[in-house]
Parts: sequence; C-alpha cells; structure tokens
Amino acid sequence: MSDPLLSSRCGAGLRHARLRCAGLRPQLTILSLLLALPLTSPLTATPATAQVQLSCGGTLLEARGAAEQERAIRRLQLSLSLEAEGPTSDAALGLLQTRLAAVRSGLQGLGVEELRVSSPSTWPRTDSRGRPSGVQASLSVSGRLTPAALQPLVRQVGALSGVRLAPVTPLADPAQDLAVRRRLLAGAYEDARAQAAEVAAAIGRQRLEPLEVQLNGGEPRPMPMMARADAAPPPFDPAELAAPKDRLSLLVRFCAR
Repeated sequence: MSDPLLSSRCGAGLRHARLRCAGLRPQLTILSLLLALPLTSPLTATPATAQVQLSCGGTLLEARGAAEQERAIRRLQLSLSLEAEGPTSDAALGLLQTRLAAVRSGLQGLGVEELRVSSPSTWPRTDSRGRPSGVQASLSVSGRLTPAALQPLVRQVGALSGVRLAPVTPLADPAQDLAVRRRLLAGAYEDARAQAAEVAAAIGRQRLEPLEVQLNGGEPRPMPMMARADAAPPPFDPAELAAPKDRLSLLVRFCAR
C-alpha cells in the first residue's frame, strides 16, 4: 500500500491544483503530463491529455479535510490616506506635499519599512449650491512597522493634519510560510484520511488508497484592527491584535477495499 502522506505531498506548493494518483500504479502528476507532450504540441491541452481516469476496484469515498495554524505577529501592514484642500489645484497640491513631508518624517522615525507613496489625485469641490468652492487633493501611503510601533503610529502619525488611518493588518514571518504550508497540508490530509477511515470501517473496508487530491486555500488570512487617532487611553496594545492564521483545506477521494 502506498504511503498516504507521501501521496498527498505531490501537490505541495501548488494552489488550486488537481492531483491524481491511480491506486498502486505509478503516480501521474500534471507536471509529468506536460513533460510527456511533444515539444511541437500546442499549449492548450486537449481533453484526452487533460483527463486522467480514476480507477477503483472497491468503494469510492470522498472526504474534505482542513487545518489551520495561528502564527506570531512579525510586522504590521499600515495604510493611510492623506488629504489637503486649497482654492486652486496648485495650492491643494502644495499643502498636500507639506503634509506628506510630516507623515514621511513621522513614519521614518518609527522605523517604517517598504514605504510606498501613491501619486496624488485632485478633484473640484462644490458648496451646497453646487458652486465651485476649491480643490481637494489626496494620496495614499503604506508601509510596514514592528508591532511595538502601533501606539506611536496611532497617536503621533494619526494625529497629523489630513491623515486618515486605515486598519492595520498583522503579518506573520514570511520565512516560515513554506514550513507552515507543509504542516497544514499534512494536517488537512490526515483529517480527510481519518474521516474516510471511519466510513471505511463502518462498511467493512480495511484499506484506503488515495486516488485524487484537490487543494483549496492556503492563503494567510490576517485579521485587521482599526487604528484610530482619537482613541482614549489605555494605549493600543499589539498583543491584543488578532494573530494571523493560515488555513488550508483539501478534498481527497479514496478507494476503500
């Protein structure tokens, strides 16, 4: 009998991929199918090359497994909009540039990483009677900070003129993404295999052979926290932020014998 966990790994690193392993026959992946095509074949696969027939000499069982892992917060993704007004476009953009300098200085003082500033946009403003009343200018700023910088981000940068803070997003260490995905893949497969094993035992089947694995998800789903400049003490505590969670689910078809 083939190793179920080993069989599940033929899809590690592929998202929304369909993998098929035909019982005890040599495993056939999408990659091997593509490599088997002649070099002169068109890139668009025909139904004959894209389909692999599943063969089961017993009972076909289908189970969906899932796994998730909570991760430590490594960085905070910040995003804010900056606005300014003036009687003319030139005046609005000049004030916006002055305010941007203050924001940039404040963020750099907090050790911001990957600072990004969009190009500005302008549009006319009108009063209650629909008459022109000036020009509005705005741009957006994003970057990454350490969790310890949450309080000064809110109270110092968020209090600057024209700043509107968006929710900060906790981020995990990207260096651990591959290891976490592998653990999620193994956990989700074991969850599906355990469910199928229960059903197989109930109908008197002893052996399970994985036939097909369909991966779903795998993207981290960080939980945002609203950063507000007008919040009262106590200070914002990064430990209260919802930790990022990685989730992965898969659908496995087994042949129970």
